[in-house]
Amino acid sequence: MAQKKKTTVTVVSQKQIASQIYDLWLETELAEDARAGQFVAVYPHNAATLLPRPISICEVDRDRSRIRLVYRVAGKGTAEFSACRAGDGLEVLGVLGNGFPVEKAAGKKAFLMGGGIGIPPMLQLAKELEAEKYILLGYRDQDLFLQEDLGQYGQIYIATEDGSVGVRGNVMDIIRVNALQADVIMACGPMPMLRAIKKYAAEQEIAAYISLEERMACGVGACLGCVCRTGKIDHHSHVNNARICTDGPVFEAGEVEI
Repeated sequence: MAQKKKTTVTVVSQKQIASQIYDLWLETELAEDARAGQFVAVYPHNAATLLPRPISICEVDRDRSRIRLVYRVAGKGTAEFSACRAGDGLEVLGVLGNGFPVEKAAGKKAFLMGGGIGIPPMLQLAKELEAEKYILLGYRDQDLFLQEDLGQYGQIYIATEDGSVGVRGNVMDIIRVNALQADVIMACGPMPMLRAIKKYAAEQEIAAYISLEERMACGVGACLGCVCRTGKIDHHSHVNNARICTDGPVFEAGEVEI
């Protein structure tokens, strides 16, 4: 398996699909091993930017050896990526992290919950997961990126902060307004959303697997720059920490303190 391999990939295509949101397809052998919930670290060409940027894998096309990254421009590194065009080369380290345990939701009723830039990882998850899928998506406004892509794989429910589409509020309001129920939750999004999901899953006594977003430096667990508190002793640091980049980014919600 091509795990944690730094390689040069080729840009197949790129387009802007929402405000500051870009849709990037890359041709790379890493597609063979990429799974839902994993990520890659993309290196900017500008040496002053130094560290690679971790970006979640949105979709995988193994037949054509391609991976899709949908990301938000948030600084100099991602701004540089947004200027890439077909045929350009990028240095990428991958495949990184542990993804969603799709086998634990097989045959069950599952909530796939994405908020903001936590929505892209839900697409590959929706493709891989063999379950009754309810896809709950939280946006700021009516800029509904990836809605149509995700709608091919399950029942879509939408919440917007400004109330322009769907339920006014967030993904938890979708559950409340529609009186939805599930056996398992898989989610990615901002920390307040994940805290609410953890609390809800505990109250309902159902399993929840959450993908934690965190700034990362090395991406391979050496620098301890992206740790979270957990109930387990980390063999690397010998304290109750987990490294999001290697132990995660997906964790069982009850195992981490957030």
